[in-house]
Amino acid sequence: MNTRPHDAAASPLLNPELEDLLARAREGFALDRTSTLLLAERAPLPELFVAASKLRARGKGSVVTFSKKVFIPLTTLCRDYCSYCTFRKDPGRSGAHFMAPDEVFALAEQGRRAECKEALFSLGDQPERIFPEARDFLRKQGFARTLDYLAAVSELVLEKTGLLPHANPGVMDRSALERLKDSNASVGLMLENVSPRLMREGLPHANAPDKVPALRLRTIEEAGKLSIAFTTGILIGIGETMEERVDSLFAIRALHEKYGHIQEVIIQNFRAKPDIPMAAYAEPSLEDLLRTIALARLILGPQMNVQAPPNLSYDDFPRLLDAGINDWGGISPVTKDFINPEAAWPQISRLQSETESRGFALRERLALYPEFVGRDKFLSSRVRSHVDAIADADGYPRSVSLAAGI
Repeated sequence: MNTRPHDAAASPLLNPELEDLLARAREGFALDRTSTLLLAERAPLPELFVAASKLRARGKGSVVTFSKKVFIPLTTLCRDYCSYCTFRKDPGRSGAHFMAPDEVFALAEQGRRAECKEALFSLGDQPERIFPEARDFLRKQGFARTLDYLAAVSELVLEKTGLLPHANPGVMDRSALERLKDSNASVGLMLENVSPRLMREGLPHANAPDKVPALRLRTIEEAGKLSIAFTTGILIGIGETMEERVDSLFAIRALHEKYGHIQEVIIQNFRAKPDIPMAAYAEPSLEDLLRTIALARLILGPQMNVQAPPNLSYDDFPRLLDAGINDWGGISPVTKDFINPEAAWPQISRLQSETESRGFALRERLALYPEFVGRDKFLSSRVRSHVDAIADADGYPRSVSLAAGI
């Protein structure tokens, strides 16, 4: 593979302190917060690319992965009002919906026929806490909580289609996590940011009680205690500082060092959309995104799976490889990205050609990363039987033809 990003220019002369930090980063030494912030502020981007690429090569070789998924938007009702979200809807608004079991099954079956392996469940956070319409729907299905209904339809999808569920429902307590582990290959919750400052009036989480950082960190920690393979990440460009981004990544690293359960960290960039309070808000630049991804790789180390959604960088998405990612996330041949409906996923054929042209091999993975597939503590016996039916000896899907993708 390329040892240096193809567009990295010769760097200017660096002072000895920066040279030393970059050398340590390239060799995989764990950076502390002060060193990371110095690199964030002063290191030339090409040099960060080199360091991040060397770390990725050490831990991941030349393989870049993606998951072929069907996106199941279980409910668009949500009790949180984040200033950047178009997914959530109040009852009575166009698009407000709670999917019934037969709708979930039909969509999952469509994904199975398209050779998807993952069923990604995304949904609003605890809508029954504020909406009687949500409580009425759940009661008719025999449940009091959205999280319990989610577990039930996850079981339905797993048993009836063989797709591996990955639930991303927001804040979860221990009992919900325990039940989700029984039917999910992995579970996710975006940390977004550890700063409570973003909950102040006029900032994006002011009306979002489930975005309290301590609650989200507790969910991630509970998942660690239960040995659940977990996806998390940060959202950049919503008014946070670079220091707050770095602190968020260090919080993720600390939890993973303690429990070893975080399988993937996503660096997601805010995109402005019409009809949101942040519609006129400046999006983070591509350079800002690339710098943050590279810093994430340096903070999290060579073994972590680092992802950035390709559809949110549009035609610039191949450049994300320069910054040290090793995964493209979920790509669906069946459904749009309901969270970012204006941003189409790239064709798998283009994903493959762009990835291979930069010296990497593109491989499809499961909702569970290969290094977690062989570790029994991360899977219930129910999910284990389904994983074993479709995984090869290396933890990847058996007999995958990328040409069959979208």
